[in-house]
Amino acid sequence: MRTAADFTEPVIQSDDILSITIQTLDPTTSSVVNQAEAVQAVGASSASNVGNQVISGFLVDKDGYVHMTLLGKVNVLGLTTYEARELITNKASEFYRNPTVQVRFANYKITVLGEVLRPATYTVPNEKVTVLDALGLAGDLTIYGKRENVLLIREEKGEKAMVRLNLNDSDIFQSPYYYLRQNDVIYVEPGKAKAAANNAARTQTYAIIGSSLSLLIVLLTRWR
Repeated sequence: MRTAADFTEPVIQSDDILSITIQTLDPTTSSVVNQAEAVQAVGASSASNVGNQVISGFLVDKDGYVHMTLLGKVNVLGLTTYEARELITNKASEFYRNPTVQVRFANYKITVLGEVLRPATYTVPNEKVTVLDALGLAGDLTIYGKRENVLLIREEKGEKAMVRLNLNDSDIFQSPYYYLRQNDVIYVEPGKAKAAANNAARTQTYAIIGSSLSLLIVLLTRWR
């Protein structure tokens, strides 16, 4: 029996936006530290809201810190959301008794382009998202999409990595690229059928234009 691909938890990077909530026995006291800023995430969108999106959360600055009221600067760079939760819980325990902390990405974005029903950039609440999940969000491939040659673009160590995935091959479930990372881009290429359909439509347009011109010439000739 084949095993599924290993899932590696994403780590927090600069410019990430984190949703951080701290709950205590007295919600009025924790509301102060939970005050997040509204951050405009460039390019974040959904199928119904394409463009820039304002997200409420804590922005990770270029040095890897989030700035929280009362807790001050907290360095979360390179941590998973679980590790960040443990760190913030320890800091919050200095001010609150038995605090409960939740940390998640507020701008975990995946972009799906090409021959899909709803190409867009999607903000997903779940860190464990697969290629198939992303294509499902985009409404699946159109009838012209090439299932055997889906392009995945990922930035790794400052460089763009491009990988071809075959959705018809069961080996995709073992691929190290089966689980997506933040800011991954999926591009579904059009197949030959799309090119043929475009050529047929173009030929039909030319034929209509040619017929119209011929009719116009005949009418002008008769009017002379």
